Amino acid sequence: MKKVLLSVLAFTALSYGVKAQKSVTLFDGKTTKGWHSYLKTGPGAWSVVDGALQLDPKAADQGDLITNDEYENYELSLKWKIAEGGNSGIILGVHEDPAFSATYLTGIEMQVLDDKNAEDNKKANHLAGSLYDMKAPAYPAKPAGEWNKVVIRKLNGHLTFWLNGKQVIDTQIGSPEWQEMINNSKFKTWKSFATYPKGHIALQDHGAIVSFRDIKIKQL
Repeated sequence: MKKVLLSVLAFTALSYGVKAQKSVTLFDGKTTKGWHSYLKTGPGAWSVVDGALQLDPKAADQGDLITNDEYENYELSLKWKIAEGGNSGIILGVHEDPAFSATYLTGIEMQVLDDKNAEDNKKANHLAGSLYDMKAPAYPAKPAGEWNKVVIRKLNGHLTFWLNGKQVIDTQIGSPEWQEMINNSKFKTWKSFATYPKGHIALQDHGAIVSFRDIKIKQL
């Protein structure tokens, strides 16, 4: 009976064009394979330290680290840890083009921050877990030096952020709420900001030691 039920479910899924997707590892914990520095070929100032992708802010070749591949609809999960006073971010929908000198000119950012000691902690929508400069997180992050678990879901422009198991952001790209947030942000005159549904995922270099691990993605 169980086999019959599973067969029926599988047939139904195929009939409606539904494909069961599995999470894929974006970082193997040992190398920077699958990643490169923005507008460059190598990993730049990023390397693998204790099983995590880590930025060396003192290295000569600075820059954000981005996925080799582009993604549109997906669920991204990872863990991050920031140094005291540090600032970084997870940037989505990045269009890699020499016309744009930085990932944040096209990409949407989930903020990574030491909320207590970082300079950029004066606004609620700049705190860790926020949709940067647009919407404040519903719950705070763990302090500097501790691992924070993130899940970011992006499906047909619907953005949902989770931080340590709690939903902190829920919004729809292109909605009236979205446009109002854009109008009240520094992005209001940035013509290419958040205009690429499909793009790279970036880990931001903001001059502080930051680590990312357990990076997985499930395409939706």
